[in-house]
Amino acid sequence: MRVVIALVMLLTAACTPSAAQPFTPVDLSAEASSPGSAQPSPGGSDQTVPRVETVKVAPEVRVVVEWPAAPDADTTAMIEVLRDYFAGAFRAVVSQGRDTGYLDVVEYDAVDDASSWVGAFLDERRSVRGTARLYALNVSAASGSGDDRGAQLDVCVDESKMRLLDLSTGKPVARQPEWTRKPFLQSAAMGRAADGGWRIRLFRHAKLPDERAKGCLR
Repeated sequence: MRVVIALVMLLTAACTPSAAQPFTPVDLSAEASSPGSAQPSPGGSDQTVPRVETVKVAPEVRVVVEWPAAPDADTTAMIEVLRDYFAGAFRAVVSQGRDTGYLDVVEYDAVDDASSWVGAFLDERRSVRGTARLYALNVSAASGSGDDRGAQLDVCVDESKMRLLDLSTGKPVARQPEWTRKPFLQSAAMGRAADGGWRIRLFRHAKLPDERAKGCLR
């Protein structure tokens, strides 16, 4: 069910990286002894640690985000956009296409890619339940400055706690798709929109045994 999205170019013309760094995801949340809270350092001062955010999409659907320890303002904004996309796309699926909020955070090629992903569920009369987890979020490439800045945000996605449902019965389908079994790497090329906010412009993903996805195993 997970649509394989081909990468035509790494980033759009407005956000082509001059020197893309290799993707080496690290489970940053493992550094925190108590996710979602700040622990004092041995010297007594506060030390910022990763937090875990849970977004309720529907009564039985959630998206969990394991945030990096100390993202800067732009990285925070990009993570929020990607979080809203994932939550919005699942919200579109469980609402059978009535909720289209996920389209607010995509533009250019990503609009067609996102619409096709949601459309595949609707065409086959499928829905979902369970929890999707986003972790090892990492800006792997960036270029430009100010309103012309572009970046690529990589994220490991684990949907093994999700189940694909037959909409007519509300029960899991007999043969669950591959994306419910193994984590994969999702990349989103992002750029500044006319309103100054970040938008996703292009998607790609790598699944096991691709070397790029092996960093998502834990």
